[in-house]
Amino acid sequence: MRATTLGQLKATGYQPISIKDELRRNLRSRLQKGEPILAGILGFENTVIPDLERAILSRHHVLFLGLRGQAKTRMARLLVNLLDEYIPIVAGSELNDDPMQPLSRFARDLVAEMGDETPVTWLHRSDRYVEKLATPDVSIADLIGDVDPIKAATLKLPYADERVIHFGLIPRSHRCIFVINELPDLQPRIQVALFNILQEGDIQIRGFKLRLPLDISFVFTANPEDYTNRGSIITPLKDRIQSQILTHYPKTIDIARQITLAEARISPDMENVVKVPDILTYLLEDIAFQARESEFVDAKSGVSARLSISAYENLVSTVERRLLLNKESNGIARISDFWGIIPAITGKIELVYEGEQEGPQAVAMSLFGKAIKNYFLKLFPNPDALSKGNERDPYGTLKAYFSDANILELPLDLPENEYVKRLEKVAGLKKLAEKYAGSEKENTLIFMELIIHALVEFNLLSRDPLENGISFKDPLSDVF
Repeated sequence: MRATTLGQLKATGYQPISIKDELRRNLRSRLQKGEPILAGILGFENTVIPDLERAILSRHHVLFLGLRGQAKTRMARLLVNLLDEYIPIVAGSELNDDPMQPLSRFARDLVAEMGDETPVTWLHRSDRYVEKLATPDVSIADLIGDVDPIKAATLKLPYADERVIHFGLIPRSHRCIFVINELPDLQPRIQVALFNILQEGDIQIRGFKLRLPLDISFVFTANPEDYTNRGSIITPLKDRIQSQILTHYPKTIDIARQITLAEARISPDMENVVKVPDILTYLLEDIAFQARESEFVDAKSGVSARLSISAYENLVSTVERRLLLNKESNGIARISDFWGIIPAITGKIELVYEGEQEGPQAVAMSLFGKAIKNYFLKLFPNPDALSKGNERDPYGTLKAYFSDANILELPLDLPENEYVKRLEKVAGLKKLAEKYAGSEKENTLIFMELIIHALVEFNLLSRDPLENGISFKDPLSDVF
């Protein structure tokens, strides 16, 4: 049973501990037990997380510096799990006062008046996390505090009495983790107000200079691009943030796939109805990787991991819509379903001038084409590398089929049986897919469509948009 008075708390042998020592102690325990400190964060095991562990062991304030969609805020929120489950506070205190070390005027007066009978309550670690998004309109009153004339009138106190102060978010975060997201967006004069809090531990409010040794673990996040576009972190503030930790995007497609599958919000009733083959999750992640390397996409802005997550959700929804329209009970995602994820791509990439000239949709299609080509060349012969006349062209039958003025149309809402029928009608397509990708029906259909899309990238076929789908034909058919 937890103590309810200061006297009971003293009897338990409780000793105050700073939040940074608390984080350090609990981190040491987890490291000794081999337990992860940031559950669900993938790809940072050998880079970001060790840096963070060193910062916590050093009792540092932390700045996560990285492009958008690199789990900066997610990591900050998970740090709450390194706090003790409950801590004692003086009942009624607005600054989470430790009963053994009261900080506010209210708590000091209460302890002086009631002694060991001072009421104590317990604060859960989930209530010890405070997050503020830095925006240009954030004021010193929001963060530090201001004089409250209503409080002065209600308590009949003169403005010279410190009890008329209404404390801001930072003092109220005493003994908590305080996170400021997008720090460069905070006006320089507001950043200056953080100096003393970070270093000396005192605050100034409308002429009041209060010596409040606030016990706060600060975590800041920032995007490098912000230093040149929207603002900057002023140098004296950076100097007071002891550890700057660089984040990054997933380094491999396999890690990116794990992140997407873990983060995507798929309706439970669709999880067993819609199947997304591995090849499609690979292609989807490769689109994001291609975007980060594309000359049309602004590299300084970055390509968020949310692109892949949103695209995966759209892919499943594209299949779900098709099943509803065709009254089918279950289905498998197709490559042509990627036309349904274009809105998730165009909304999450910042284009440079050349990209704007091409247009968002054309850039999205270019990224898709590069991903298709990459995967295709892992399994199939490169059409451009075939020796002329020295070996049999494996794509000869396929090209001859389209040379005879045949057209393959794949509407997005095509029923499964019609989809299979149209692909199998293309001469040589199924045999080619089975030769290089195996004879399992599910894989065969996907690789049959992969071949068609890939040949477009090698200019052996042309691809034209339909009102609700795509069509493939010989590239010279329009000429003749």
